[in-house]
Amino acid sequence: MTRKPQTELRRGWTTGACATAATKAALVRLWGGVFPRDVTITLPKGEMPSFPLALAEAGAGWASVGITKDAGDDPDVTHGALIVVRVSASAGGVVFKAGDGVGMVTKAGLPIAVGEPAINPVPRQMMTDVVAEMALLYGQSPDVVIEISVPGGAEIALKTWNPRLGIAGGLSILGTTGIVRPFSCAAWIASIHRGIDVARADGLVHVAGCTGATSETVVQAIYGLPDHAMLDMGDFAGGMLKYLAKHPVPRVTIGGGIGKITKLAQGAMDLHSARSQVDFGGLARMMDNPRLADANTALEAYQIAGPPLAQAVADAALAQVTARFAGIAFDIVVIDRAGAVLARAGI
Repeated sequence: MTRKPQTELRRGWTTGACATAATKAALVRLWGGVFPRDVTITLPKGEMPSFPLALAEAGAGWASVGITKDAGDDPDVTHGALIVVRVSASAGGVVFKAGDGVGMVTKAGLPIAVGEPAINPVPRQMMTDVVAEMALLYGQSPDVVIEISVPGGAEIALKTWNPRLGIAGGLSILGTTGIVRPFSCAAWIASIHRGIDVARADGLVHVAGCTGATSETVVQAIYGLPDHAMLDMGDFAGGMLKYLAKHPVPRVTIGGGIGKITKLAQGAMDLHSARSQVDFGGLARMMDNPRLADANTALEAYQIAGPPLAQAVADAALAQVTARFAGIAFDIVVIDRAGAVLARAGI
């Protein structure tokens, strides 16, 4: 979440929607003999977008279609990726396969079983429905192998949470609505939830949520935590903590810079600068130091009050999360921009 939209932003389409469109177009060629110029699909909530074909190839008993993903105005790392589907006859039913650039599930806790291609349930259902629709239209048996590839997907996946979630070798085919909503908080929070699911399924007893890359590196080094124990909390402390309250892990560390941890200490659960602010008057009262009321940033407040402020913030943040989310042992790590630990609480 790097900027606040000032005007209405253009929506895009998920990898799952693109794969569904590619499946439909490939089946038109396989069973109908001619590739369409473009293809229209129906999304789960009834919208009917059309997709132009970026690739169209066929041979004896197979057809392949590529759709270029358009993520709209969202800064999605898969924007512009080519989602390629090859269809052919199966021995029975719809069979999904991971081609080049699509990952395989290697850890429990995800909605897809270990050993399966990383194609999520809703896209699977959308493609299965398209197979049934096209089979009825062309008088064919709905027994199809759907192999999905994303050229360059293995490299793109390194920029995602997939390696941490136990998805090896490439991207996931995602989407619950088929629509990419620009700068969607829901998408980030859903990824945090999947990280918690994977950690719990692996039996981890200690996870950590951090506000950024520096605090994550520091916290992981302090506790020697594995990668899949590190939850990409970012600004969404509430999104992480509310899910942990229903799906608990015994111990949770929260790490971050003094500005964001100060907001947490003052009760904020969304730590983004556009949605919560440090109460400097509150800091002045907490530290009994009137000078803090005139500070412009939490860092400036720290420069005025020194280490006691960082410790007070850590203690207050610990009190906030402990009071609101009982049954979990929390600890707090506050760092500066260089990654030096300023204070810890709950250890």
